[in-house]
Amino acid sequence: MLHGFTGTAGTWKPIITDWLHEFRTMGIDLPGHGQTSSDSPKTMEAFCRDLAGLLDYLQLEKVNLIGYSMGGRTALSFAFIYPERVKTLTLESASPGLADEGQQQSRRQHDEKLAQRIETDGLRAFVDYWENIPLFQSQKQLPAASRETLRAERLSHSVAGLAQSLRFMGTGAQASWWEHLQQLNMPVLLLTGELDHKFIDINRAMERLIPTAEHRIINHSGHAIHVEQPSIFGKIVNRFLHANQ
Repeated sequence: MLHGFTGTAGTWKPIITDWLHEFRTMGIDLPGHGQTSSDSPKTMEAFCRDLAGLLDYLQLEKVNLIGYSMGGRTALSFAFIYPERVKTLTLESASPGLADEGQQQSRRQHDEKLAQRIETDGLRAFVDYWENIPLFQSQKQLPAASRETLRAERLSHSVAGLAQSLRFMGTGAQASWWEHLQQLNMPVLLLTGELDHKFIDINRAMERLIPTAEHRIINHSGHAIHVEQPSIFGKIVNRFLHANQ
């Protein structure tokens, strides 16, 4: 299970707890996040190699891979680079990157400015900004305890870690998979929140291109479905996994 930008593996704790008696689950801190060192920058391809090495070490031949947002982009990249290791693929509010080189360059410039903002203003000021962007407006409706948990998670990182993540694993830095989506042959579940219009459009386009994809839109949710509607998220993914074992 792969979290999003400014998250940690801990974001999956409620889901993992519910699945204790059904699945062997594992959450991983992405480069520059949580307990994963940011000493040397990691590209998405390099992290995918590390993940394959971890699966080898754990003697796991194939896994059900779940990723949210940045973690979803990473999971999709892993599924293309190591398709033989992926039994099913669940992508929550994810994308295949940017198809156009001009868009990629523009996004890299945008992410570089964000990285510099983190380095200049510090982590707390960045988190104040980040939790107020339109993508996360629906999270303001969460209970106070949930909002405090989210904020603490976002504040748990290092300045260097988040800045490097933007530069090396950002949407503009990664390969675009749009032209390759038709090659996916494992079962794919695409999840988006009904309030997340941008990613609904992206995932509708993905569903048209992926032969094995099913796209579900979750009511009363924005970008982070597993946070905003954890019970519904868990039930839908659970049914998908059991149906494809």
